[in-house]
Amino acid sequence: MKELAKAYNPKDVEEKIYKAWEESGYFTPKIDANKKPYTIILPPPNANANLHAGHMMYVIQDFLIRWKRMAGFSALWLPGADHAGFETQVVYERKLKEEGKSRFDFTREQLYKDIMDFVLNNKSNMTSQLRKAGFSLDWTREKFTLDPDIISRVYKTFKKLNDDGLLYRDSRLVNYCTTHGTGFSDLEVQHEEQECGLYYIKCKVKDSDKYITVATTRPETIPGDTGIAVNPKDERYKDLVGKTVLNPFNEREMPIVADDFVDLAFGTGAVKLTPAHDENDFEAGKRHGMPLIQVIGFNGKMTKEAGGLEGLNVKQAREKIMEILEQRGLVEKTEKYKNVIGKCYKCGTVIEPLPLSQWYIKMKGLAEKAIKVVKNGEVKIIPENYEKVYYNWLDNIYDWNISRQIVWGIRIPAWQCKNCGQWLITEGETPEKCKCGSTNLEQDQDSFDTWFSSGQWPFVTLGYPENEDFKYFYPTSVMETGYDILFFWVARMIMLGVYMTGKIPFETVYLHGMVRDTAGKKMSKSKGNVVNPMDLIEQYGADAMRFSLIYQVTGTQDLRVAEDTLKMAKTFMNKIWNATRFVQMKLGDYEQKGELNFTENTDADKEIKSKLEEIKKTYNEDLEKYRFGQAAESIYHFFWHEFCDIYIEKAKNQIPYPLPENPDEKLIKEARDNLLYILKESLIMLHPIIPFITEEIYQILPIENKKEFLMIEDWIK
Repeated sequence: MKELAKAYNPKDVEEKIYKAWEESGYFTPKIDANKKPYTIILPPPNANANLHAGHMMYVIQDFLIRWKRMAGFSALWLPGADHAGFETQVVYERKLKEEGKSRFDFTREQLYKDIMDFVLNNKSNMTSQLRKAGFSLDWTREKFTLDPDIISRVYKTFKKLNDDGLLYRDSRLVNYCTTHGTGFSDLEVQHEEQECGLYYIKCKVKDSDKYITVATTRPETIPGDTGIAVNPKDERYKDLVGKTVLNPFNEREMPIVADDFVDLAFGTGAVKLTPAHDENDFEAGKRHGMPLIQVIGFNGKMTKEAGGLEGLNVKQAREKIMEILEQRGLVEKTEKYKNVIGKCYKCGTVIEPLPLSQWYIKMKGLAEKAIKVVKNGEVKIIPENYEKVYYNWLDNIYDWNISRQIVWGIRIPAWQCKNCGQWLITEGETPEKCKCGSTNLEQDQDSFDTWFSSGQWPFVTLGYPENEDFKYFYPTSVMETGYDILFFWVARMIMLGVYMTGKIPFETVYLHGMVRDTAGKKMSKSKGNVVNPMDLIEQYGADAMRFSLIYQVTGTQDLRVAEDTLKMAKTFMNKIWNATRFVQMKLGDYEQKGELNFTENTDADKEIKSKLEEIKKTYNEDLEKYRFGQAAESIYHFFWHEFCDIYIEKAKNQIPYPLPENPDEKLIKEARDNLLYILKESLIMLHPIIPFITEEIYQILPIENKKEFLMIEDWIK
């Protein structure tokens, strides 16, 4: 029997063991009619940078996969990477800026190619990091969101949505970042409260000496005003409804209309309507037949429609128009006001609601089916309290804008006829001509929202509909991810999965908490508090890092990358190692033969066996109920206190050193078997959490009928 080193050094163990695992082929499950499938699709990390500590929560999925693999399931953990559209383009543009360049220096084709090279390089780094963490992924089935077969399937989904009448194109206001040049969904806008000015502007009633005063936080949009609205219940303005006022900046004639959306308590109770730059105004404008006049451009500068303000940025335009209105005596007063504004979550630029023609998916019917599969128990959300959050969002869902004004991503397969204006949608192929006969066709410049393509991840990765993997491994078993993307991703996977396949994409959704820094703050590259998991592995070893995270998992409570927890975990690894060295010493040159059994010869034997059976029961229950932190704590307590502190101490007397002249051979053999039995059972339970150290120890145990690897040992019953 190989003797363990005096101290455990993860660097001597981890790389060689992972290589042996991967080469063994046991990460790659077979389609086996005699086995139940168990499938987890890895939430694909963004292939634009190295992994961060939050990605190490994949340890929960590895825990589940290793457990089910040992329990006899055909367990598939399918890896992949996300091209991460906008996110990646922002990262790459930051790189270009450092080189003194911008996206405008390249053709679309060249920029796409350059980002692809950048992404593929990062993707390679990420797979190396996932291996270092010990994740038992089936690398033979690895996927990328821009694989040709994935793109082809995304095109087919888009076409089917169109054919089924669920897709439409409309010109609406979108949340637009003028810095990055793209629109966002409502979920992607970061809202902040800030103090601003509330400006009271007088508007002259036509053919009268009367004025009506409106209060606004955005006087720079006045050149685009096309009306004034008051609440129909407001007695103050009853006689003015239906009359005309003059725009205070350009004297455009504008109607005064009555509309219920107006808040009687805000400002003067009269509000200006700028349908091209405010969502409420846009809807009111549609109700009252008002035109859209865009005075802020997609570059963040005032347009020619803004008259004398053309070319100014928003701040400059605000200052100038207030000067002009002051000179005209049309400013009644200005006061401080707290307002909630939307900002780009990447650069902090104030989001501009701007009119843009985009593709939308009708969501009501899709949402109803997604609600149904959770309510009837087909999909279970853990923790359960998130079901209410899920229902609330789907009950109030808006149609989904899936167009993004970016180069990096899956370009939308839609062509517009420049002759008749008709849109032609295909499954990716370029149409030869329009129905009108014209060959003058232009492809949509936009790319799909990343969440649209990744929302199809569970079924596209398995080769829907014809691949045997899809037929065997779908629906998947668990979708384990952070609670923060329940809407962005999980709900959309359920909607699109049910729509496309007629089946749920996964049976269980398990939501974990966020990984935060030592001070409990959310990690951010801009804040400089991102923890590199490779540094943690270098310092503490992969197993210690894994155990420190699993140990903290309690529902959706946030976790910390804290030095004290990491040190605790590393100390535990050393305890396991040293306990094994003690067992080695007591075994000497003994090699166990036949079936390994436990014999209850002493009170200590009876007690440890009882404790072992108890923890087996509770450990399995904890795993079935996704109580990972409790499972880690219970095996920690059993191994450290019951096995090491109590049983091993008593075993010193059962197997004295040195052995007496005439030892009781049978009793000594049974005592040695007992030590091996408890150690082996403990290693099996610990393995899904800390696979490296447990595999290294298992390989040197002198047990005759052990398996090739601990990772394929029979699970405890």
